Amino acid sequence: MNYVISDIHGMYTKYIEMMNLIDLQDTDTLYILGDIVDRGPQSMKILQDMMKRPNVFGIFGNHELMMIECLSFLCQEITEEFLNSLDEEKLMRLSDWMNNGAFYTIKEFKSLSKKEQQDIIEYLMELTAYEEVTVNGKDYLLVHAGLGDFSEEKSLDEYDVNDFVWKRPDWDMPYFTDPNKFVVVGHTPTLGINGKPEIFYKNNFIAIDCGACFENGMLACLCLDTMEEFYV
Repeated sequence: MNYVISDIHGMYTKYIEMMNLIDLQDTDTLYILGDIVDRGPQSMKILQDMMKRPNVFGIFGNHELMMIECLSFLCQEITEEFLNSLDEEKLMRLSDWMNNGAFYTIKEFKSLSKKEQQDIIEYLMELTAYEEVTVNGKDYLLVHAGLGDFSEEKSLDEYDVNDFVWKRPDWDMPYFTDPNKFVVVGHTPTLGINGKPEIFYKNNFIAIDCGACFENGMLACLCLDTMEEFYV
């Protein structure tokens, strides 16, 4: 079976409950469409669990991108040279990340050993920008946010990581003319689309961010083989 989850946002307890609910087997595959980290309190525990599972594949979200950009300089030894290197661009990146819920992530990361920190960074660098999966004769593009500056004539390798992790689709305008090609995305909470914490379907888009980190939200999972929905 092929499963997709998105936007766990540090909600480790919900993540483990979902793993138990879908009863992920060694022969199954789970794709997590980014925004694993930030906002919730236990992002590192989720990443460390994913690292142990060879059948779980992570995709970059904007929060992982912000984390990597900032950790590249936050992990350096604090010296006079380091402080002098903190230019306006780096400080703006850090400010943006903090404003997007990085507090718990940084606190948890700092509590790890140097070896664990390095393992986390290396794992994040191995995340992919997207995945393409064919299930029951249907093609699925799995991506965090959408395809920025979309054109059906463009190949996927013509987009950069920012196109995949920031730009939200226009739900009224499908990307592809092929009726058997679907785009599965997170990033945009369905609470903000139709006010409901449930998976949203329109014009071959499937939006699965159901607001796990919000009080009235859910962590959602979709099985692409059966189209069965799971909620925690």
